[in-house]
Amino acid sequence: MHRHMRHALASATAVALTGGLLTFAASPATAADSTHVAMADFNGDGRGDVATSVTGAYVAGKAQAGQFAVLYGTATGVSSANRHTISQDTSGVPGGAETGDNFGYDHAYADFNGDGYDDVAVSAPYEDLGSDKDGGLLTILWGSASGITGKSITVNDPAPSSHDLWGKNLAAGDFDGDGRADLAVGTDHAAIHVFKGGFTTAGKSGGRYTVTPPIQGAEADGPLNLTAGDVDGGATDLVVDGFETTSEYGWNRNFFIPGSTTGLKASAAKSLKPGVITAIGDIDNDGFGDIVSGAYWNSTTEDGTPIPDSANGGKVWVTSGSADGPLTASATGITQDTGNVPGGSEGNDYFGYELDLGDINGDGFLDLAIGVAGENIGAAADTGMVVLLYGTANGLNTSSGGQSFHQDNTGVPGGNETNDGFGLDVKLDDVTGDGKDDLIVGSAEDKGDGAIVYMPSNGTKITTTGSRFIGASTSGVSKTGTPYFGSNFAD
Repeated sequence: MHRHMRHALASATAVALTGGLLTFAASPATAADSTHVAMADFNGDGRGDVATSVTGAYVAGKAQAGQFAVLYGTATGVSSANRHTISQDTSGVPGGAETGDNFGYDHAYADFNGDGYDDVAVSAPYEDLGSDKDGGLLTILWGSASGITGKSITVNDPAPSSHDLWGKNLAAGDFDGDGRADLAVGTDHAAIHVFKGGFTTAGKSGGRYTVTPPIQGAEADGPLNLTAGDVDGGATDLVVDGFETTSEYGWNRNFFIPGSTTGLKASAAKSLKPGVITAIGDIDNDGFGDIVSGAYWNSTTEDGTPIPDSANGGKVWVTSGSADGPLTASATGITQDTGNVPGGSEGNDYFGYELDLGDINGDGFLDLAIGVAGENIGAAADTGMVVLLYGTANGLNTSSGGQSFHQDNTGVPGGNETNDGFGLDVKLDDVTGDGKDDLIVGSAEDKGDGAIVYMPSNGTKITTTGSRFIGASTSGVSKTGTPYFGSNFAD
């Protein structure tokens, strides 16, 4: 059986992945998301901020206690000079740094308390709570004029005896259309707990309900990822990446769950093409969000069994949105052999390992950044690269105008090294406040220390002019062990 396909890059590059998760969240001061991806603005200055997990970080000598780092946008982009690095030893943060907690494992941002600043929900799913091993702890860190600080609340698990890994998956959006940000929380079971908006600084929400998508539960550790966004022009919808229950193989399969005036409706779920990472945004500017998923694995298992909807080296699926939801019958697959997509399909490239949508040139059509973290370049195995495809009225342009970057390109900080995994995570966000989205790339630089590379938009394309390398140690992260700084951006 071929279920847990996300082990592939870890096997190839010794990258112990945290599972970079994509979430969609509301813009500051509102929970009403549009089909255009909203940036996180934790300090309300109009520039996007970049938040990343550092789950493998040592804190006070405790392995994998975990940290959460925020790089604040400025007129010249992001750097370690303007950042907060937070752990469970930070004053005001619930719990305390302990070995193996993995604080920062997943995150989702929105203005949960309606004060005009984005907040962020951060999980520590391997936190032990009394005798409840790996019960998990979920915290909301509040935004403010000075950004994310230690001020926070705990979102309590309503059914701790029913599951473990509370907060393993998170997504934020306005699932009932009432103008307030809701929070969807996953565990190692199939059921997803949804907390209705109206969070208070005392830790209360506006209510709670559960939805159960048609995916495997405890036998597969529940959902792989949760992604929120508006596909049908109504309330925020949710895409659940998981494993299907209808075949003996339990292949990866994703499900669209529509939002409504009463919240998410699992009874109306639609099956989608596969992918472990999903992004949602309006690529063709028709008013409906499109669903992009990365099926990064090869087309067969090790024993030669064909894997449905897959391609050698990886495949990215694009499903258009409409008033009736996703147009599943016309989903389009893209590989590195499609048109003039940079690179070429080769086994274990992991094309589609990470994805993010944003508007690089400000033309109203969303562009796609694709992490190809297993790409071999010259003698550097699994050094990685990033591919950019630009949006048009007809969808993503795969015939011309695409870009690709690796660390041996002139102007890109660093250099190609074996096991760098450049593209371990990718993010498109306007961190300078000029109205154009810039490129942020995470890697497993220096044998798992991790690093972030910032490359700005010049208004038309991503450029290496003004690019910047941001390392773990300069960002307040200990390089002991394998912290994987930049391995999982909040989106």
